[in-house]
Amino acid sequence: MILLYDTTLRDGAQGEGVSLAGPDKLLIAKRLDRFGIHYIEGGWPGSNPKDMAFFKEIRTAGIEQAKIVAFGSTRRANKKVQDDENVKSLLEAGTKVVTIFGKSWDFQVTEVFRVPLKENLEMIRETVSYLKDRGLEVIYDAEHFFDGFKANSEYALETLQAAAKAGADNLTLCDTNGGTLPDEIREAVRAVKQTVKTPLGIHCHNDCNLGVANSIAAVREGCVLVQGTFNGYGERCGNANLTSIIPVLQIKMKTSCLPPAKLAELAEVSHYVAEICNMPIESNQPFTGRSAFAHKGGVHIDAMKKNARTYEHIDPTLVGNHRRFLVSELGGKTNVLLKAKELGINLEKESPETRKILAEVQKLENEGYQFEAAEASFQLLIQRLLGREKKFFTVEAASVPNEKIGDNSSMASATVKVTVKGKTVEGREEKGDGPVDALYKALLHALKKFYPVLERIHLTDYKVRVVNSQAGTAAKVRVFIEFQDDRQSWTTVGVDKNIIEASWKALVEAIEFKLAS
Repeated sequence: MILLYDTTLRDGAQGEGVSLAGPDKLLIAKRLDRFGIHYIEGGWPGSNPKDMAFFKEIRTAGIEQAKIVAFGSTRRANKKVQDDENVKSLLEAGTKVVTIFGKSWDFQVTEVFRVPLKENLEMIRETVSYLKDRGLEVIYDAEHFFDGFKANSEYALETLQAAAKAGADNLTLCDTNGGTLPDEIREAVRAVKQTVKTPLGIHCHNDCNLGVANSIAAVREGCVLVQGTFNGYGERCGNANLTSIIPVLQIKMKTSCLPPAKLAELAEVSHYVAEICNMPIESNQPFTGRSAFAHKGGVHIDAMKKNARTYEHIDPTLVGNHRRFLVSELGGKTNVLLKAKELGINLEKESPETRKILAEVQKLENEGYQFEAAEASFQLLIQRLLGREKKFFTVEAASVPNEKIGDNSSMASATVKVTVKGKTVEGREEKGDGPVDALYKALLHALKKFYPVLERIHLTDYKVRVVNSQAGTAAKVRVFIEFQDDRQSWTTVGVDKNIIEASWKALVEAIEFKLAS
């Protein structure tokens, strides 16, 4: 059994662009608890009031099985452990588990702490012993351990011995700078196992894109606790990604780290954490990204029809993801057939309808459209070409009349006139943060009295790409707009030389898709 230690709320929150309010941290902690994470590091209570507030609130949050962990450092140099404010705050956090870090690299001891190497050993020993005497489970994070082992292996191992003799329950070896290679990880872990008998953990950063590989290498050598963050969030290049480590352990290595039924929740938890962190998941993120099981090339798709193992290393449903066949000019008829089947439309390979759809896709992609990332637009395209389109409204007019340039204001106004169920609605002028936002608000205002369901949708992503940059200011732009409601998300695409017109096309299709679904 491998124990999972999540540090998204502390180490992950140090990543650029990640900012978690107190309620956000509670939501993530409760979801990770239900998922089955064994240890959830809540933060550093001695560093800021927000983290201390979290530890107070989590006590009544209904955590069922996870152990909440408070994080801190060893006592300061030349100070009594019982008088150290950081150590006091760890006790005030009220958790049953604490993680403290200490220096394992002699360079860090002399250059950062600027104390004798022996004093550093005393700082480790006294802090661990003090916390253990108060009945706490203590995880010792050996910061910069692998750099320290390479520079002075004898001293690095002494720091671990100090923590072990003081009673630490786990010694977690940290690749803090993220610069260690898997073979170096294995060599160091072997040496540690010959020196101490305390259970070992691993904590890796991803600066060489080896965070997951290094974590797995450490587990193979006997580490029984793995630290990481969901979606790999963290400082610099991030931490080891638990959304990859978990399925590798559970599926590839047949090593238990979660109840088997929980693994199917992985993609949902990954996206849930991303939503709260306001950090979109990279499409090509292994296991949980939208493209992790997406197939585009015609040869690949033809093979997939015969046996999914030809181009998938696992069944995507094991991790809560799903297979996708992308529609593009590269895929041919097979892609169109499979995508239509996903939408509940059965077509024959040589039918006139199939040829018509493929010809239209190739024509539009030549004009700059791209449907592999805008499946909602493709679905509407099929319905339109097959004569199955449902018309929920007709746009009579739309304008952004007073767009101001150069006044340091992004505010714009827009008006929309639509016909719905035989009635023409002259929408009122709406203001927004830019013309696209203003158009969206104006369209929504005109339609929501007829379709209240539109009150529950919101725009989550807006991307602009230049299609033919060599054309300079006359280049076309491709706009992707993503919407979301309480049960699904969908993306549409628009292309035009005018960015507002391209955005409007995608916006209208997004509303049409919602009403048709």
